This record gives sequence, C-alpha cells and structure tokens, in this order.
Amino acid sequence: MMGQKLAKSYAWRRGLLGGSAVSLQSRGAGIWLLPRRERRHHRRRHAMSGQVQLAVDRTAMVRAMKAALRIEPAHCAVVTIDCQRGNLDPTIASLPVPEAECTRVLAGLNRLIASVRSQAIPVVHVDTVYEPSLLATHPFERAMLEAKQSFTPHAQSDFTRHKSPGSPESALMPELDVRTEDYRVSSKRTFDSFYGTQLEILLRSLDVDTLLIGGCNTNTCVLATAFGAYVRGFKVVVLSDCVASAYGDDLHRFALANIQRRLGWVLSLDELEDKLAPPRKLVSRSGR
Repeated sequence: MMGQKLAKSYAWRRGLLGGSAVSLQSRGAGIWLLPRRERRHHRRRHAMSGQVQLAVDRTAMVRAMKAALRIEPAHCAVVTIDCQRGNLDPTIASLPVPEAECTRVLAGLNRLIASVRSQAIPVVHVDTVYEPSLLATHPFERAMLEAKQSFTPHAQSDFTRHKSPGSPESALMPELDVRTEDYRVSSKRTFDSFYGTQLEILLRSLDVDTLLIGGCNTNTCVLATAFGAYVRGFKVVVLSDCVASAYGDDLHRFALANIQRRLGWVLSLDELEDKLAPPRKLVSRSGR
C-alpha cells in the first residue's frame, strides 16, 4: 500500500498538473522509486536535511472543483494576453515562445474566440508596449543583460528591443481573430493586465464576473493576471489549450498547477465548451 502511494506521488512529481513539492522525512522510503541518476542527485541535494522531495496528488480536488464550476455566458469575457509578434512570431520574436507552441496557442485562441462569438461573449485583447527608455531598466532584467544570459532556454532573447511602441514586435499576431467589435487594452506595462490599465473598469461596465484567459506567458503575465483577477473577485478560468510560455515547459506546468489549486480553474477547450453548452432537455419515457 505504501509503495502504491509513493509511486503515485512520484508520477505527480514528474510534472503532471496538480502536484507541488512537499517533504517526506523517510529518506529510504521514496528514493528507490527514482531513476538511478536522480537518486544520486537527491542524495546530494538532501544529504543535510535527510529529506526527499515528493509531490502531493490533488487530482480528486481538481476533478471536484471542475464538477462544481458553473459558467454563465452572460457574465463572461475572453481576455487574450500579449498575443503579439514579439512573443508568437518566430521570425522576429524578441522573447520567443517555441514555434510549435505558437501554432498550438493561436489555433486554440481562434477556436475559443469562434465558440464565444456565437453567444455574444465579449472579447478583450490586452497587449504590452515598452517605452525604449524603460526597456531593461528593472534590476533583474539589467542583471540578465550584464551576465549575458537569455530569458528563454530554447533560443536567444533580446529584451532591449522587446515590443517598443509602433515596432513590428508590438503588433498583434495577424493570425489572431481580431474584429472591430472586440475591445483592446494597450496600456499594459508589466505582468498583471489589471495594473495601471482600465481593464477592471471595462469588465465591470460589461457586467463580467468570469474571465476566460489565454495568451502568454503562462508563468508571468497569465499567472499575474490570474492573481489580479482573483484579488478583485473575478472567477478565473485559464484555457490550457490557449496558453504557453517562453520560459520553459516546467514553468508553464507550474503556473497551471498553481492556478488550478488556489486561484481558479484550468480547463481544456472541450471542457469549456461543455460548460458553455445550454443544458440538455430531459425527455420523458413517454416521449413528451
């Protein structure tokens, strides 16, 4: 029985959504579930504390929360975050999301937008621009440049030209389904889409209480916006088919796990469409 529990915990430690690290005091109980190379790593890492990091399985909690979720289309809005060429166009991106992820996210966003337009759910596009004089002025960004390091592990980033006003990098992706009836918030200057913008005022004026969020990056702007929405009392729903990260799949998965275990819901598009579908009519046995 103990072995089954440890094996299940190890599966979550390998990166499935819903797991986060906790400590297990019994060093010998869990380490032999790890590959040999990882055993050596864990012995070195925890030699002083005598602890092995395993994960918590919250699958049941996540499943129950999804079952409890009710979404009213009349009070929803889609919010896309930073779907700009500086992130999603591999030919010019200064902070590039992996190309395959760009394709996946844009396809997911367009499917999301198409599904909500038929229900008159408003679509809000939030994007970021940085004044050239303010680029790379944050101490962490400046240190990254001085250390000659890249924010993105799979390609070289160039934060010195990232989405300045009027630049090609600042433009929304041409493949994104943007229409004249959509709303646009272009005053975002940091991770949180609410901070220093009129997004909250817009959403309140539309009588919105539920946000359907997509865009990038999952672990920065999407996560910060989820926090911003949560503290303002909005219901947060992040679409897993519609988000990606330039910073690595590990941080993408961490952000989704963090959101669904404390801030809101992480749904696939199939799950969302089921939630938005009108309730099925019950047919009596007599057929009437």
